[in-house]
Amino acid sequence: MRICVTGGTGFIGSWFVRRLAAQGHAVVALDLVEPEGDLPLEAFHRGDVRDVDALVRAFEGCDAVLALAAAHHDFGIDHETYFGVNEGGSEATCEALDRCGIRRVCWFSSCAVYGACPEPREESATPQPEHDYGASKLAGEAVFRRWADRGDGRSCLVIRPTICFGPGNYANMYSLIRQVQRRRFVVAGEGRNVKSLAYVENLVDATMHLWERHGEGIDTFNFVEKPDLRSSAIAQAVADALGRSRPGVRLPMGLVLLGAKPFDAVIALTGWNLPISSMRVRKLFELETKFEASKLRDAGFVSEVSIPEGIARMTRWYLETGRHRKPIWRIPPRDIQRY
Repeated sequence: MRICVTGGTGFIGSWFVRRLAAQGHAVVALDLVEPEGDLPLEAFHRGDVRDVDALVRAFEGCDAVLALAAAHHDFGIDHETYFGVNEGGSEATCEALDRCGIRRVCWFSSCAVYGACPEPREESATPQPEHDYGASKLAGEAVFRRWADRGDGRSCLVIRPTICFGPGNYANMYSLIRQVQRRRFVVAGEGRNVKSLAYVENLVDATMHLWERHGEGIDTFNFVEKPDLRSSAIAQAVADALGRSRPGVRLPMGLVLLGAKPFDAVIALTGWNLPISSMRVRKLFELETKFEASKLRDAGFVSEVSIPEGIARMTRWYLETGRHRKPIWRIPPRDIQRY
């Protein structure tokens, strides 16, 4: 098959490109960012997921589309950009699918759609997104549902992953590994809050498992690793991977939040994306992000890589490669980019 991956040069996109090519598919990518390294692409199209004409050029001759392009960082993106990319980009993708006669798509949403939804946060629950990211992803899901409901052989698989990590990622887990490795990490409070995670190789495996079996219409799956770990156990897994007895000193939550206030002030004045802030402390050590994935298990999928092993693999990448590179923040522009 010939498959187009939107967002194909990003963290998750690059993993999919390599997997699809290894399975013998011809892979085309559309992204705002040029590919790095030796991505096995048959063609690359620089384009914006909100630009229908760019999408049509990338989709021509393809049999299916893996739609990963998104506005997803929790810093530096405004309301209009979230919805412009995640909802408007979905509308553009569906229009391009129809113009190219493609009836098969897999679209990545997010567990962020659940927001304030009470547990268990499973696919049958009613989402209650609390922030623009989750709300815009839910709006994107609605676009694809309307597209699939038109029938005529249309097939859409929706994946809702939780926080994803692995080699090549420069987000939350990267910051955690870097801080522990540099002996700058502090455990705030007891760290008993549950943080559902997704390891990238398992996410790719699960998506391919489901997509190969999905027929017509639309279906939605969470992707969450089990068993869940508490934030203190995640930090300890990083320490174990680094050969440390513990990740860092443990301090009361109030004291850590007090120490974060100067960083909050700098962020407010400059707009810089600093690795320390009250929001980041609360997200890591207070906020519980627990989701369920029994539907995925019922579909016959079991992850091959455990969370501790995934953390160990990412830590090895960090030590060998990641720490020598400047973290990359892929923030989409507010206005549509045309090339």
